[in-house]
Amino acid sequence: MPHYPDDIEYSEKYQDSTFEYRHVILTKPAAKEVWKMTGSAKRLLGEDEWRGIGVQQSRGWVHYEIHRPEPHILLFRRPLGTDPTTGKVPENNAAPVAAA
Repeated sequence: MPHYPDDIEYSEKYQDSTFEYRHVILTKPAAKEVWKMTGSAKRLLGEDEWRGIGVQQSRGWVHYEIHRPEPHILLFRRPLGTDPTTGKVPENNAAPVAAA
């Protein structure tokens, strides 16, 4: 049985040598909305979509993977060094942000 919080929950950020990551646990109503929008979690969300369901975080984050056993948990990443106010990556640190 999945854990659905009363409010959207945000993990601490963690990183590897290229990206910083975080995961977001959705409320049950938000998870149902994602299920409807994506046709049963068959595609990633664009920024307007995840912001539209109430996810609030700084600029530059990309929904990059669907973890099928827990589709109510959204996985985000952005290149290290991303400016959180603009979402821009320094030119010397440009890493691809396309979905995995």
